[in-house]
Amino acid sequence: MEPINFSANAVTSEEELREIVGTPHEHVIKKNVSLIDDQCKRFIEMSPLFFLSSSNAEGKCDVSPKGDFPSGVHVLNNKQLVIPDRPGNKRVDSIINILSNPHVGLLFLIPGLGEVLRINGRATIIKDPEILSSLSLKGKPPLLGIGVDVEECFIHCPRALYQSKVWNTDSWPDKADLPSSLEIFHAALRHNGVKLKK
Repeated sequence: MEPINFSANAVTSEEELREIVGTPHEHVIKKNVSLIDDQCKRFIEMSPLFFLSSSNAEGKCDVSPKGDFPSGVHVLNNKQLVIPDRPGNKRVDSIINILSNPHVGLLFLIPGLGEVLRINGRATIIKDPEILSSLSLKGKPPLLGIGVDVEECFIHCPRALYQSKVWNTDSWPDKADLPSSLEIFHAALRHNGVKLKK
């Protein structure tokens, strides 16, 4: 299929957008808060998985899954939290983005729960030994942390997770039918000119 020119028939203003989708209910607008209250803190402490979105100064975006033990993300107070940067593949895409653009979005999930918690704020890469020691895993503190000054926090409706049946094991595909991550990885290397040993 030939590439499509999406801009030929695009929505280009909020006014046009509202004509199509309408206006949200007052309660939907006013559910946003600019702090981590007790309910949001409890949600974060029970979440073993979240997604961190970031972009660089040019606007190029990245979303990175982050898995940890529940309460791995440390809530410092009602305006700040800290994310440990656990050892990984050393790409550090999110951290590099944050160095040029501090705006981040977080999406926290709890297994079996349809609602997700969304947090937006400004991030800073920190190396404070005292804070990092409080994020230790098996006695080892992370080398770096991502401190987030929370600007917006709200619960998101369960429609997407319920519709996708992501927590319903009966709807999961057979593992034999799943795409192979190794095959995808090797194909990407070949696309980029890397010769793999047979």
